[in-house]
Amino acid sequence: MLIELAERRALPDAVIRHGIRRLLQQRLEKQHAIAAIDDRAARLREQFAAGRIAEATDAARAQHYEAPTELFQWMLGPRLKYSGCLWEAGTSDLAAAEEAMLALTCQRADVRDGQRILDLGCGWGSLSLWLAEQYPHAEIVAVSNSRTQHEFIVQRAEDRGLTNLTHHVGNVAELESDPLPTPWNELGRFDRILSIEMFEHMRNLHKLLTNAAEWLADDGRLFVHVFCHRELFYRFVDAGKADWMARHFFTGGAMPPVDLFEHVAGPLRLVDRWEVDGTHYARTCRAWLENLDEHREAIVHRFEQDLPARAARRQWQRWRMFVMACEELFATADGSEWLVSHHLLAK
Repeated sequence: MLIELAERRALPDAVIRHGIRRLLQQRLEKQHAIAAIDDRAARLREQFAAGRIAEATDAARAQHYEAPTELFQWMLGPRLKYSGCLWEAGTSDLAAAEEAMLALTCQRADVRDGQRILDLGCGWGSLSLWLAEQYPHAEIVAVSNSRTQHEFIVQRAEDRGLTNLTHHVGNVAELESDPLPTPWNELGRFDRILSIEMFEHMRNLHKLLTNAAEWLADDGRLFVHVFCHRELFYRFVDAGKADWMARHFFTGGAMPPVDLFEHVAGPLRLVDRWEVDGTHYARTCRAWLENLDEHREAIVHRFEQDLPARAARRQWQRWRMFVMACEELFATADGSEWLVSHHLLAK
């Protein structure tokens, strides 16, 4: 009933946020209770080596990556970076925060001009396009599971005169096919593989890293940016109406622990790990919420092209609730509970 009222915008944001914080506390209590009776290391090793590489990829694509591109152009910053940004001292707007995280990513991944680079799970091309601009002699190959994103990236690269960027549509779940379908059978070797907030949608990390190792040059590096919890690991399961996030935005996804790559056996070893406290992501989400509110009329009108008027308004509100939930999550305990972690791996 409360979710229904929230989606109809019959509750003020302050009440919705209070409910979100209560649910987050319940989540922590439940997951800590499970962890207390578990052999954490053994469970993580088992979880990261079980099942298929990815599940519910069609749901993830429908929920986010095939949503109208215009929504993200209105909600995100100018780079369309649909992931945590970096709010350094003096950073006052989303555009600068996007640029700061892109620069930090390339610094930590040790990206250099002239390299061959794979952007795995590239979204709307925020990193791919940035790489192509900043490293004009590099060869950038981007892959995402979305025809909508493909069309957007190809057009934006053409508009900017970027000839060193190629985008392919590919579903990571296809990596378990034999023989491998296009584009996976044509990728070749890379000096760097960068993946931003894609591993949270994966299930069998051992299998995925085995594939990544095949794509890396002998001295290559894999850089992974994930959102995570300080200690806990849990999956988003749609078991009923109360599982709102899993049902509408994160079907098949997981919340990994900050030390996830210390529990994945395979051909790649962890070289370094960094943390970005959750306040940066919380501030990113607040900026997205402000953009959703600023462009409410345009967004609802765009949704009305595919939905009845009432459903279009509800969909806009759902996106607001999603962003509010993410903001409250990352703001918990001053950003020390849920956060972003960067991982550098090598052969």
